[in-house]
Amino acid sequence: MQADSPVEEFLAVAARVPDRPAIVHYGAVITYGELCDRVTAVAARLGDRPGVVGVDAVRTPDTIAALFGIWLAGGTYCPLDPGYPPERLTAMREACSSVDRTEPPAYVLFTSGSTGAPKPVATPVTAIATVTAALRELFGITPADRVLQFASLNWDTCFEEILPALTSGATLVLDADAHGGTFGRFLRMVERNRITVLDLPTAFWQELVHHLTEDAAALPDCVRMVVTGGEAMNPARLADWLTLGGDAVLLNTYGCTETTLITHATELDRPYDKVPIGRPLAHVDEVLDDGELLVGGPALATGYPGQPDQTSARFAERDGRRYFRTGDRVSRLPDGMLVHEGRIDGEIKVRGIRVDPVEVEVHLTAHPGVVEAAVAGVRTADHMTLAAYVVVREPVEAADILAELRTRVPGHLVPSRLTVVPRLARTPSGKLDRAGTHAATVPVTKGRP
Repeated sequence: MQADSPVEEFLAVAARVPDRPAIVHYGAVITYGELCDRVTAVAARLGDRPGVVGVDAVRTPDTIAALFGIWLAGGTYCPLDPGYPPERLTAMREACSSVDRTEPPAYVLFTSGSTGAPKPVATPVTAIATVTAALRELFGITPADRVLQFASLNWDTCFEEILPALTSGATLVLDADAHGGTFGRFLRMVERNRITVLDLPTAFWQELVHHLTEDAAALPDCVRMVVTGGEAMNPARLADWLTLGGDAVLLNTYGCTETTLITHATELDRPYDKVPIGRPLAHVDEVLDDGELLVGGPALATGYPGQPDQTSARFAERDGRRYFRTGDRVSRLPDGMLVHEGRIDGEIKVRGIRVDPVEVEVHLTAHPGVVEAAVAGVRTADHMTLAAYVVVREPVEAADILAELRTRVPGHLVPSRLTVVPRLARTPSGKLDRAGTHAATVPVTKGRP
């Protein structure tokens, strides 16, 4: 049986409990009835089937209303970060011109690609409807829950917070103290808003656990579940978490933009040498192909609009079924759970965001003074950062190269360190050796953003 679309489910909840708090925005309450009025106003303003609609990705109730309003009008939602360089935003808008208007997807998001151009991913309504229903069950969301909106609105993780909550009668909480402050301020915000469900990037969660351990503190008692995901979890941080005690359930998750939010999950209640990503959810079809995880089922994206070669390379047919090649190597534990064993390609996860180093290298070599570039992932404490190495034509300051790069790409594509080197390492076949460049390089000049 096909699940109702998230906007249909939201409207049903709003009709049933119009006076229930839907959003708490910095302490101000917006009821389901009030949010519904905003949603229908957006849809009326857009008209029927408006195509792809770009929306400023800012944490306000108007953004949530725009999301549902676009869907109600039969359009496609596309978040655009107003902090991105104008050149990047223009390229994203141009990429959306290839999106199918006859069967509009629910949303278009962008991932990192090897061409240097934004890589759009189109996700159909059936996919997000299927996953929204699955996550309500996985998280056990009820009207009593208060879910923090923490994830960037540029990335699909935000839908894990928004959609299960607002299709269940729960309350979504937006608060400035969730971002940019100290962990103490973050924890006070959680307690003040009586947050019950936290969905946090693994890197942030690990830093939070370190803070709690150092201060002999604990999560507020109101938190019943913490969801993590985005990159591999450090077993040492899991051990620290278990030592902290407390009643909150820790749920580790895995998924890709192309497979729509979460595909695998497991509750972590004991230590592991390698922390598992879990088992597939009920709607997920998984195959291991020479160690690579392939994911199929009704929640796959349709592909990369306007990029047929990229689509055919990453989406494969097997036995009459369609799968996404995740690029992730996995192994299986005796109990059936999967463990992430690294990438089969060069992609890097930076605080949960996929980065193709080739994209960064393309933009670095667009600088007139740069001849060659290599970008590698470097683990710093409990998170991954980007390190860049460049060969230059003439003396040029690393800081100047980074400054020019910031005018063209978003922050997650800007390396945290850039080093000017005399040459890059190569494999015996002559290919660029990023890891070898990082391992062998003696820093000559450094710049930081």
